[in-house]
Amino acid sequence: MVEDRVRCLNQALFRSGAKYVLYWSQMNRRVSWNHALLYAAELANRARLPLLVYEGLTCSYPYASGRLHTFILEGVPDTEQHLRRLGIGYVFHLRRKWSDPDDILYRLTPDAAALVTDDYPTFIARRHNAGVPSKLSIPYYAVDSSCIVPMSRMEKREYAAYTIRPKIRKLLAQYLTTAPPLRVRQEFNHPLPDFRTNVTSANIAELVASSEIDHSVRPVPAFRGGSVEAQRRLKKFLRKNLSRYSSFHNQPNAQATSLLSAYLHFGHLSSLDVALAVQNYAQAHKLMADEFLEELIVRRELAFNFARFSDNVESFDNLPRWAQATLKKHARNKRDPVYSPDQFKQARTHDPLWNAAQKELLRRGKIHGYYRMYWGKKIIEWSPTPEQALKTMIYLNDRYALDGRDPNGYANILWCFGLHDRPWVERPIFGQVRYMSYQGMRRKTDVDGYIRGIECEGERE
Repeated sequence: MVEDRVRCLNQALFRSGAKYVLYWSQMNRRVSWNHALLYAAELANRARLPLLVYEGLTCSYPYASGRLHTFILEGVPDTEQHLRRLGIGYVFHLRRKWSDPDDILYRLTPDAAALVTDDYPTFIARRHNAGVPSKLSIPYYAVDSSCIVPMSRMEKREYAAYTIRPKIRKLLAQYLTTAPPLRVRQEFNHPLPDFRTNVTSANIAELVASSEIDHSVRPVPAFRGGSVEAQRRLKKFLRKNLSRYSSFHNQPNAQATSLLSAYLHFGHLSSLDVALAVQNYAQAHKLMADEFLEELIVRRELAFNFARFSDNVESFDNLPRWAQATLKKHARNKRDPVYSPDQFKQARTHDPLWNAAQKELLRRGKIHGYYRMYWGKKIIEWSPTPEQALKTMIYLNDRYALDGRDPNGYANILWCFGLHDRPWVERPIFGQVRYMSYQGMRRKTDVDGYIRGIECEGERE
């Protein structure tokens, strides 16, 4: 049901005499299991036109860094090879310097009959989809290929997992189905423009080094970008960790999680593909996969629902009224200690577990999900105001996390302040917002083992 995923964001007419249909890959940087690309192919086939895919990477996006650039660039050769085999054109452009032109999309649209792109509710894709359509004289279609149940099927904002869960379950069978094969009737044979950037595994480091970005945030060798690597990690999770996930996913040292969040964020992997693979593997091997699928589908799509209906995902206005009221009531409670954003960034607190979690973020571009909740709660406790705590969390997560700048990330950060949660027993600073303690972490997880692992990793650097 592709129609449920498509929004036309302007009133322009399909251009006659065009050379191709254009797909702008902003967030779903993959070929397979991509409903936006499928819709672009459908339009091209109807018009008997070839299909051209444009993917760009600029130096000017917020938090542009060697870490994020490298991960994105590592996926480009996979995409190019896959599209070439299908007879689809591909133009990748790297804008290296702020002084370089920032008009590549507008150079490609004059020869396009229509433009299709990704419907995504946060970061630069949201801004592009709000501002670009009115500047074009061709139809601009935004297609949701991030969620299994399309975002459009939720007519209003849902306020917790228990409200969205029954709605998703009612609709899930309609959408939890294999994506059709991608086929085009007309092969793309037009010359590619001179401004395209050739990306190979051998020249990625040079391309990154030549870009005007933050080079202090270094690439993470343990995570290589691209759809091929994403599929390898998915298969590894099925074989080694799906059977352990239910019992051990909240135990960081058990390493029982999927480690797929960065690939889902950058669109190297489809949540639909993951859900079907997990479901099929679990059935074939008589495993229970309910907890993983709850996180992948219900919790993740609750975050997308939140972002879609939010005017600003970085605002306390998103919090339920009880959370806003209780945080305001306790805003002047004494904090001791209080740390600056720079002290947080450098992992210079009195808490060895918090410091280890922050070092994991700095070095690996991730924090285990359970400890990330603790990481956020302590930033609230040790910041001078809730507002400063929110700014610090968003800054650290968006700058250093491979899966930052994502609906899940913003929802998880605001969860620390009461989003998608309920009131708890009132206490200083937090009021009725849920509290997490160091001793609680020690009771439930192997804190010492985690800290040792992070410190040993630091010694090897």
